[in-house]
Amino acid sequence: MTESTTPVPRHVAIIMDGNGRWAEARGKKRVFGHRKGADSVRTIVTACRERGISVLTLFAFSSQNWARPSFEVDSLMSLLLLYLKSERSKILDNGIRLTAIGDTNLLPPRPRKALKELIEASSENRDMILCLSLSYGGQEEIVSMVRSIAARVARGDLDPNAIDQKAVEKALWSAELGPVDLLIRTSGEIRISNFLLWSLAYSELYFTELMWPEFDEAALDVALLAYGQRQRRFGAIP
Repeated sequence: MTESTTPVPRHVAIIMDGNGRWAEARGKKRVFGHRKGADSVRTIVTACRERGISVLTLFAFSSQNWARPSFEVDSLMSLLLLYLKSERSKILDNGIRLTAIGDTNLLPPRPRKALKELIEASSENRDMILCLSLSYGGQEEIVSMVRSIAARVARGDLDPNAIDQKAVEKALWSAELGPVDLLIRTSGEIRISNFLLWSLAYSELYFTELMWPEFDEAALDVALLAYGQRQRRFGAIP
């Protein structure tokens, strides 16, 4: 990596799309693509830390992904467990704090246990936050937030007139992550697919034709360069 003066986004979120299509284009089963995609996760997590990115959120498994064939879901859960075990020492030794958003109670027992243990073990790390979105949906997150705030109002802990942007943000699963500065989506699809709907309000969006197994350090640097060349106005006049 060469030294650069390009502004670095604080929070990068990635929709890691195209594993299955990448594999099918090579005459392989979709699971093969997910395995190769796990290699890209390892590469990009390391690269983001080296580039000074504070928060990296990866859309690993959506609420809607449970509707996929059971064999593919089981394979994805096995890959999650393998990742949590194989990357444990790297996460702990490199100052990375692991966290997760989504309904993780739906995960199978073994990956759920490994996830909880690594989150606890890395809780004091401060160099970078790595957030895995698991059994996650942006609409589901907003519904959960509304229920949380409604419960506070019902208990008399919160005046409805006091509900503002900060109150909403504090009740989100993703509250500690902060707003997304740069969203990257691979595979050529141009949509956000129910991902971090609140946090993406003023994000810069970057779409690439590369499939996720093809997304490497060089591709990340291209995305970061594109981000650095944009003028972020947040609705105001520069």
